[in-house]
Amino acid sequence: MSTSTRRPTIGLVAGGLGAYWPQFPDLLPTLKKSASYVGERLRGFDAEIVDAGFVSDAQEAATAAEKLRAGDCDLIVGFLTTYMTATMLMPIAQRSGAPVLLINLQPTASMDHATVDTGQWLAYCGACPLPEMANAFRRAGVEFRSVSGHLHDERAWTKIGRWVSAASVRRVLRHGRHGLMGHLYPGMYDVSTDLTMVNAHFGGHVEVLEFDDLRVRVEKVTDSEVSEKVAEAESVFELDSSVNREDLEWGARVAVGLDRLVADFDLDSLAYYHRGLDGELHERLGAGMILGASLLTARGIPAAGEYELRTSIAMLVMDVLGAGGSFTELQALDFERGHVEMGHDGPAHLRISSRRPLLRGLGVYHGKRGWGVSVEFDVAHGPVTLLGLGQDRDGRYSFIVSEGEVVAGPLMRIGNTTSRVDFGRDPGEWTDEWAASGVAHHWALGVGHRVAEIEAVASLLGIAVVEV
Repeated sequence: MSTSTRRPTIGLVAGGLGAYWPQFPDLLPTLKKSASYVGERLRGFDAEIVDAGFVSDAQEAATAAEKLRAGDCDLIVGFLTTYMTATMLMPIAQRSGAPVLLINLQPTASMDHATVDTGQWLAYCGACPLPEMANAFRRAGVEFRSVSGHLHDERAWTKIGRWVSAASVRRVLRHGRHGLMGHLYPGMYDVSTDLTMVNAHFGGHVEVLEFDDLRVRVEKVTDSEVSEKVAEAESVFELDSSVNREDLEWGARVAVGLDRLVADFDLDSLAYYHRGLDGELHERLGAGMILGASLLTARGIPAAGEYELRTSIAMLVMDVLGAGGSFTELQALDFERGHVEMGHDGPAHLRISSRRPLLRGLGVYHGKRGWGVSVEFDVAHGPVTLLGLGQDRDGRYSFIVSEGEVVAGPLMRIGNTTSRVDFGRDPGEWTDEWAASGVAHHWALGVGHRVAEIEAVASLLGIAVVEV
């Protein structure tokens, strides 16, 4: 799925009890005006809207349910304008195949109690059916979520916006194509991923690739294409004096091949690793990945090394939320300053760097074969969120999250993506709790405090969240 087609489809249906309309002639026009405003606000988000209109009874609701089912919605918003019976929304929730968000937005923050009549009060009565819906949904096994407020309550609209963003993630994962190229880094049991479980939790497809799929594309790269990619790298990175021109050109050649691989297989993410032997071509391909993987990640197609499929998916979630999401692991603890140092040797999300990222030449990649160029950068200072994809002994996935702040301090200069994160507590105690959460040894590091958004994503996906 290209980044231009990641907009979610949001279904909208508003409703109220038809028995009221002949009793209070002014009520329905008032409620439809509110429904029109809600539709306008939803269209202001980056989403496609399927509007099923206003329903007044179970028969109209069934018609709306069919329209929303056919619309292949990623989220359905049910606007409770006044009291309505559960049977009016149950078919929509049951038939659509999409999660449902109920919103209760009364006309203003408070009624004018001195002058309000029964018909006017009923326009403020969207809260009344909310427990009824919740009870019926719960008994039917339908997940329940809601936002209550008033039409011009920006706090409520911020929450609604989170659900729309979460629907974007759900859409990307439902239709996502994740490349898995090479083989597992020997002995990394935590990284080992059951491809069936990826599909079971998120939908989408895992495309199993060989490094030969990359090799045949790299072999067809022209010298002019290499020159263009080198020029791109020189415009994006600061080049350290340690960068060897031949290594830079090899990384650029591999990067062009990666671009073709991603396009040919229509990939939304990529996880890779290949060990190789004695400087042969596959070893050189594996060692030449970092430049191209970083440029791909900056384009919204996260690429993670060490065959780390679950982390490349976590990086994709963070990227769709607008947080970036860089490939990360623990590096050291600084007890003097109270910081946790984290990053990785290799691909980075260049768009969240605190400065122009550095490209450094390395004669050796620690723990890996080969040599070449590597990325050195520090995530932009300020609030950040960690997102790891955990798995328990029953195979169930969970989002494991923690919020902190990237702060200034001394950093290693060894071609790693290193950031200092302050969690406001003893770094050793935080590390023990983080490890005990069940997170693997890699995760995505993104900018901003995103736990509320990630919780919304988890709700739509039906998986648990563990916050450290």
